[in-house]
This record gives sequence, structure tokens and C-alpha cells, in this order.
Amino acid sequence: MAMEKRHLIVELLKGGWTQRGAARAVGMSIRTVRRVRVEAREMSQLLAPVDQASILPQRKCFTNFRLSISEREEIRAGLERQESCRQLARRLGRAPSTVTREVAANGGREGYRAVNAEVRAAAAAKRPKTLWHHQKPAQGEETCALLRLRWSPQQIAHRFRCDHPSQPERWVSAETIYQSIYVQGKGELRKELARCLRSGRAKRIPRRPRESARRGSTIKEMVMISQRPPEAEDRALPGHWEGDLIMGANNKSAVATLVERATRFGMLIKIDNQTAEHVRDRITAEITRLPQELFRSLTWDQGSEMAAHKRFTIETGIPVFFCDPRSPWQRGSNENWNGLVRQFLPKGTSLRKHSQDDLDHIASLLNGRPRQTLNWMTPSEALNQLVALTP
Repeated sequence: MAMEKRHLIVELLKGGWTQRGAARAVGMSIRTVRRVRVEAREMSQLLAPVDQASILPQRKCFTNFRLSISEREEIRAGLERQESCRQLARRLGRAPSTVTREVAANGGREGYRAVNAEVRAAAAAKRPKTLWHHQKPAQGEETCALLRLRWSPQQIAHRFRCDHPSQPERWVSAETIYQSIYVQGKGELRKELARCLRSGRAKRIPRRPRESARRGSTIKEMVMISQRPPEAEDRALPGHWEGDLIMGANNKSAVATLVERATRFGMLIKIDNQTAEHVRDRITAEITRLPQELFRSLTWDQGSEMAAHKRFTIETGIPVFFCDPRSPWQRGSNENWNGLVRQFLPKGTSLRKHSQDDLDHIASLLNGRPRQTLNWMTPSEALNQLVALTP
């Protein structure tokens, strides 16, 4: 190999390039670059002879995404000159958030030291690391139990913080839980916990946009959502509901879903057929089980199953409002609920086999999950609290 290419590889690695990136830049294989790197290290050519170089641990990963010791020295000098993180980032060619996080994680503006920051970064980069559920077996068992109850990792992570606000050692991030399933999990336990996730997948896949087409509605005398009372928009009072049908295999079975906007409390109603009269009768029978003040309005899409909305309003006194065509976000709470329900009633399966008792059990599980939009209270807790405050 020409000496010029050897020197170029060494300079690229010293500049923070990865071995793969350096190999592409010089047109060599990654094995060749790795051999040059080893030889250069033996000859003390790879690492620059800075004062602290001999006492700093050598990181195995060379990447331009991580700050170098020289950049950290520049940050320290800039902080002494009272420069802002944004000014430092502009001079280093880094994002302001990178510098801000670096300073905050290593003692702040007053306590930042470049050598200490480099040592901390090298320690954090060491692999392999001890798995968190091996370090905290009791917390790992509790997390597995909640996953089996169909709680999401985000719900588990935030509920730990709510239940143990003064014990950060008991906290765990949602990403850590996902990593323990997707990356670190093994064998049957991994498969079991992956099935407990809403997606049911054992690995991550990129999201792709979905196209949907909807036919125009033929429902007569619809009252549109624009005429819904303003109190339903701000979710201040309970009793304003959103509804829809979720369909089974080949659209031959269905379940009605209802969600209260203020508390996200949901209901599942067994539907034997999709005629407007049957849907009206089933919803009427279920909502009469609730106190009258908990049902003030119902918002539905323009599906033909709600064609008997006028008769429903006469029998129950509850007005029905319809969303605009192709506007599912106008029933956002219901759309979110339907996604949660699909974890128990997957698409492509028959919904006829589920009794009303089965559906009530599924609804109770979902209403017992903490929600981010409720500050990690459960819908059941939020409903009880809101009803107690309602005159």
C-alpha cells in the first residue's frame, strides 16, 4: 500500500472517522483499514500526543458523532470566557443541544472539566453492559408482570416515576424496556413479552403511510360536529362520548366502541349485526347502565350503522353529532382507544366468539392502564375523580 494512503487512513481515524467510513473514503476494505490502525497504534502515530493522553482510557469506537478530547478542551476554555453553548456549538460545528447536554452532564458551567468528561464518556461507551433487569431483579419481575397485563413500556416507565417520585433508582425508561425485549431478550420469554406489546412484534419495523378510501355517507338529517357544544371541546365536563365500530374478519363481525372524552374511559359493546336498528338498541341498552350525567352527547363517524340516530336521540335524550368525511382526528380519543382494543381483538379475526362479559373484562383492563394525557392516572381513577367534583 502506498505510504500516502496509510497516512490518509491515519489522519481520517484521528479526525474521528469510523473505520467503515475511512475504508470507503480511500477505496480500501475495512480489514485493511483495521490493520493500518493497529500498526499505527503500535508506532504511536494514531493518537495525538496531548498532555492527558497517557492517563485517559482509550475508546474502541472512533466516530465523528462523539466529542473528542480537543473539542472538550475548547468547551472548557469557552466556558471560562463566559461564552454561551450556542456560540461554542457554532465554532465547533456541533448542534447546540450536543454542547448543552455535554455541559449539563459533567458538572455544569462552573464544574465542567474536559478530562473528567472524557473519562466519563469512555466509561459509558464500554461494552458489554450489565442488563438493567439483572441489576434490579425485583423491578424486572414487576415490569414483566405489567407487560403481561398489556401495559405499554411508556405507561410502565411513567407509572414507576409517579409511584416512586423520591426513589430514582426504581425508575426505568421506556426505551430500556423496549431494548430488553427487542435486543437483549432471548428464548420463549422474549416471544411472550413481545406478544404482550400492542404491535405483537418481536422486532421494530419502519412505519409506512397507509392509504384509505371512504365512501360518502347517505345518513339523513345529520348534525355536524361543528354544532357540538363548546364544553365538549375543552373536555371540562364528563359525558361527551365518541364512538365507532371495529370490524372482524371479512367485515362479518363487529364490536361497538365508546370513549368518554374527558377521562378516556371506554366501553366495548357486543354487536350481533350491523343494522342501524340493532346498533341503536345495543348502545341504548349499555349506556342506560351509567348515571345520566355521564352521557351528554355522542360523536360518530358517517358510518351507516348510525342511520337511526334520530330515534336514538328521542329514546335517550342524547344528541348525536357526526364528523366530517375522512376526518378521523375529530374522534381522536376513540381512534386511540380502538388501537388499544386491537391488542386484544386483532384484525383479521372473528369477533363473534367474544361475549359481552369478555368485552367488559377487556375494557376493565384498558381502563386500569395509566395514560400520559391524564398525567399517568388511569381512566377509571380520572372518571371517579371527575364525577366526584361534578355538581
